[in-house]
Amino acid sequence: MNNVNIEMQNKKSSKGIGYYILELFLIIWAVIQLYPLFWLFLFSVKDNNEIFGGNIIGFPHIWRWSNYAVAFSSGNVGRYFLNSVVVTGLTIAISSILIAASAYAIVRMKWKYSKLILTIFLMGLMVPIHATLLPLFMILQKLGLLNSYAALIIPYVAFAIPMGIFILTGYLNTIPIELEESAFLDGCSIYKSFYYIIIPLIMPALATIAIFTYLSAWNELMFANTFVNDDAIKTLTVGIMSLAGEYQTDWGPIGAGLVIATVPTVIIYIIFSEQVQKSLVVGAVKG
Repeated sequence: MNNVNIEMQNKKSSKGIGYYILELFLIIWAVIQLYPLFWLFLFSVKDNNEIFGGNIIGFPHIWRWSNYAVAFSSGNVGRYFLNSVVVTGLTIAISSILIAASAYAIVRMKWKYSKLILTIFLMGLMVPIHATLLPLFMILQKLGLLNSYAALIIPYVAFAIPMGIFILTGYLNTIPIELEESAFLDGCSIYKSFYYIIIPLIMPALATIAIFTYLSAWNELMFANTFVNDDAIKTLTVGIMSLAGEYQTDWGPIGAGLVIATVPTVIIYIIFSEQVQKSLVVGAVKG
């Protein structure tokens, strides 16, 4: 009996040690992941002398909050930030509507070429973004859309649709069609069925798609740098890059601009982290 008790105590102690080791590992991993953000913040309140004078890692000797003022005033970061919000917001809204409607039509409406159209959409996943740069530039130039919000929104939406349809068609296949059939028997139209029944059920998948779309549109640089030259239309990524001088660069305001560009992503993750995890888990299980 005593041996059994000793063995149980040993198991409890071993589990306790394993738990603390895992907790310590996760703490170290969290510090490693979060430190670059903290370092970027410290970088943004230093001047060139501290950055290149051996104090690139430590706390600044003088906290230069004026770097943020310079980024907003001289660097025009506020305007670039607003442009990124407009482009990203419209991209998410337009792509979500098109993806939801297209996926519903492909999965629920039985028509002859539905599988062919789905295949064509999914082929978009295999198209590298760099291969479309020159054709898109020529098309947008002929349409007179260069240096406009549409020059960025249209390609962003186009590249968001294949992945979105891939996720949403798999998700829709798991929703019982009997729900809609019951609604049709009660006199519900297909539009009301889509709006009142399908949309609430696919919100986790749409949340996942919106997050992926946000990350790709907010951080995109190549299209934004190629299709837009007007300072009034430039997005945040291009605007920050333009802060670098031709002969001399003040890196403090650039760091401040990078912090400003990073803050929305951090806030979105903090607010929607639980929703992100749920949507990814549901998409993995149901997809």
